[in-house]
Amino acid sequence: MLNLLKSWLKNSLIAILLVTIFLGITTAGWTPSSSAALPAGNAITDGNALLRYALPIDNKPVRQLQASLEDISSQLRANRRWGAISKDISQASRILDKPSQILASVPQERQPQAEAWINELKSGVANLQELANSKDKQQILQQRTKLLNLITELEQSMVKEFPFEVPAQYSNLPQLKGRATVDLKTNKGNLTVVVDGYSAPVTAGNFVDLVHKGFYNGLEFTRSEESYFLQTGDPPGKEVGFIDPNTGKYRAIPLEVLVEGDKEPTYGVTLEQAGRYIDMPVLPFSAFGAVVMARPESEVNGGSSQFFFFLFEPELTPAGRNLLDGRYSVFGYLTEGKEVLDKLKAGDKIESATVVQGIENLVEPQAA
Repeated sequence: MLNLLKSWLKNSLIAILLVTIFLGITTAGWTPSSSAALPAGNAITDGNALLRYALPIDNKPVRQLQASLEDISSQLRANRRWGAISKDISQASRILDKPSQILASVPQERQPQAEAWINELKSGVANLQELANSKDKQQILQQRTKLLNLITELEQSMVKEFPFEVPAQYSNLPQLKGRATVDLKTNKGNLTVVVDGYSAPVTAGNFVDLVHKGFYNGLEFTRSEESYFLQTGDPPGKEVGFIDPNTGKYRAIPLEVLVEGDKEPTYGVTLEQAGRYIDMPVLPFSAFGAVVMARPESEVNGGSSQFFFFLFEPELTPAGRNLLDGRYSVFGYLTEGKEVLDKLKAGDKIESATVVQGIENLVEPQAA
């Protein structure tokens, strides 16, 4: 029965996609219409991996190290290709045997800690090879996760400064000059998200500022669609967004999308409107738990406090060239609590939201 339902939903989504493309139909509202393009290739579907690749660094060896370890999961899913897994581990080991190439991108004052992480990685990769020899799938996945967490720390240590200037016209809005981790306590369990100010400083800054203000405490999830989205952030009363007490006005947040290869985000225009039909955002709609700014369909700069989790389901909303990419601002990803997010529906509640890391990266507005 479940397979029949999934098949029906999948065919329905494809039909909606074809109608949307050929007739140009759009749906007004605070969430996107239910349509997604077919994948253009092997898109990354792990939010943690996407966050690593989104860091503004340029060090080829550490990226190769990351890719080698991430590939292990794919090989395990593909009928446990042990030869390919051993090749990935050997590649990682060779890279770690030349630590100077990695350390070249780390500021001098951070190098002692980076060296310690590299030594820990060397030991961990050797252990990973032993686990591969014994073909212990579960232990391999756990060890791989530990190593990738170390690589995250190592890559973050390479970031020297915020990579671009946010346009002065947005100086009246909070900005996140870096990253922050937010814990959301819900009535069904806890969620942890990492929001990325390197890719979406205005959107992420607005969210972190509202969390810090306690805005989301007690708010319900107001809209949901299985395998598609879960939305919250609509305050009680007639208002649909945050009213800034300093101005008495609705705080409007511009559409903000950083494209791969660009030095800074584009603002106030969808990639489709800009004629960039095949360009991909640095933070795409390809991972379960992508955190996205909601907005009225007809107003690209009309977002405020409402956001949604994208409930990526590969059979129904395949990754790569998703029609939502470039139309809405993704500003982070769920990193813990997938099983909780799976259970949440409209009517469930955020009991509290807390910034647990990175609040020092929040820059307050410079003008009213």
